[in-house]
Amino acid sequence: MDIPSKAPRTFLSENVQLDDWSELGSYFDDLESRKIAAKEEFMKWLSDLSELEAVLEEHLAWKYIKMTIDTRDEERSKDYQRFITEIQPLIAPLSDKINRKLVAHPLAEKLQEEAFRIYIHKSGLEVKQFRTENVPLLTQLRKEAQEYGAITGGLSISFEGETLTMPQAGAKLQDTDRTLRKSIFEAINVVRGEVRSQLDELLLSLVKGRNEVALNADYPNFRDYAFDMLGRVDYSPEDCYRFHQSIAKEIVPLVRGFHEERKTKMGLETLKPYDLAVDPEGNAPLSPFKGAKDLLEKSVEVFSRVDPYFGSCLSTMDKMGHLDLASKPGKSPGGYNYPLYEIGVPFIFMNAVGTQRDMVTMMHEGGHAVHSFLTRELPITSFKSCPSEVAELASMAMELLSMDHWNVFYEDEVALKRAKKDHLQDLLSVLPWIATVDEFQHWLYLNPEHSIEERTKKWLELGTKYGSGMVDWSEYPDALSSSWQKQLHIYEVPFYYIEYGMAQLGAIAVYRNYRKDPEKAIQQYKDALSLGYTKSIGEIYKTAGIAFDFSQEYVKELANFIREELNALN
Repeated sequence: MDIPSKAPRTFLSENVQLDDWSELGSYFDDLESRKIAAKEEFMKWLSDLSELEAVLEEHLAWKYIKMTIDTRDEERSKDYQRFITEIQPLIAPLSDKINRKLVAHPLAEKLQEEAFRIYIHKSGLEVKQFRTENVPLLTQLRKEAQEYGAITGGLSISFEGETLTMPQAGAKLQDTDRTLRKSIFEAINVVRGEVRSQLDELLLSLVKGRNEVALNADYPNFRDYAFDMLGRVDYSPEDCYRFHQSIAKEIVPLVRGFHEERKTKMGLETLKPYDLAVDPEGNAPLSPFKGAKDLLEKSVEVFSRVDPYFGSCLSTMDKMGHLDLASKPGKSPGGYNYPLYEIGVPFIFMNAVGTQRDMVTMMHEGGHAVHSFLTRELPITSFKSCPSEVAELASMAMELLSMDHWNVFYEDEVALKRAKKDHLQDLLSVLPWIATVDEFQHWLYLNPEHSIEERTKKWLELGTKYGSGMVDWSEYPDALSSSWQKQLHIYEVPFYYIEYGMAQLGAIAVYRNYRKDPEKAIQQYKDALSLGYTKSIGEIYKTAGIAFDFSQEYVKELANFIREELNALN
């Protein structure tokens, strides 16, 4: 694959200063005031708007990427904060005027393509939600949400004279020495305990502010506001509750079985929270790669074996410097694939320390990256911005599609089977956690005046509902009651989490198709992702050869398939 280049701009100047409102604002003014009569003029107007959105989103993306790579660099943080506090509040009212112009224009109704109907409907939801008084509130909330990364990104523990980041410390919970695991777990808890109150208060403030935004926009609560904000037109809150119920009924018993098996194999009277990551048969932690360079080289090989195009995507990103994979002090936690809509080549950010989870994360984020490449030629920026239920299907399916080639990471057949088994168990085990986090967020925003004590009580109640009941947390009650604080989505992107569960079900279905006909399943996967957001979620899933369904019956069917795959590995 040749190194992609940005298409020549036809609306914005190539050297426009995007941090200078006197320059940037003129483009918004042009779009807002331009007279549009003929269809050709309307399509040119849409194209210009799309270009402006792509350039701006990529500009802000780089500020965010640089900030998260090193949270200790105050200038990077200030640069990002400056844009969201000084420029975005000026953009917001003009974007609203442009959206209103788009939605109300007579030519909009004559665009029969489903892609444009989806686009215009999304713009209509933005019009519905916009309130001038919310602009400063949303700006403040964005700033507050970023405090989570600043607080948690700097956390570390001291161990045997060495300073470990949280990902590095977490990797040691796979050590076969139970005494060591316990000491690491307790050291992590001590450090997290030091910021527990700060994170408690931060969420109270965020919930209060988000509720105010919703009320200002004439919504009864932020939950309903968030559903429109996320463009959830293909399912409702009631569907989410059905998802929760399906997971509680069909998946929780399976996870309980996994934990019972683990407890028996480890010969333990009680299973502790620091016993969940170690190999139950006493094997050393899986070590699929040594360092970021090795991770990348092996990932390119795996992707190339699945489909040559997939491998070329990662290679291209490497050549362009669009990868930052290793864990480093001061780096924000977690991992992401950030779309860059103007160049069309995304950026992958990770905190790899050499674990199996890191390898799976690379497969996951690589799936997102492939999705970005497959949509880069779509003509409108909005077409490339997929709902998370589709975006996460791309990433989670790639985890499973890549599994037949994990021998690149594991030459030893025993280790390879173990890696596959661990992953298949993990993808089912995470579903109750997803349901817990989602139901927790429904409760948070339907009860915005809750106290910290009430919130803790609700979290523990949900833990009983979705937990296996096999893990003894009695020595660590505070760690259990605040375990939700590890989930950055709750702070930074509220309600964006159940998508992982819905997409996980879709990914299992893609993998089931792959087991029957690999070539056809890969082509359907590529065809579905290439649609971007030009079709409904249901249509995109149908193109992938699967159903957008989270009924109890369907969940049971997919869970049974994974159980068969696990049995084949024994």
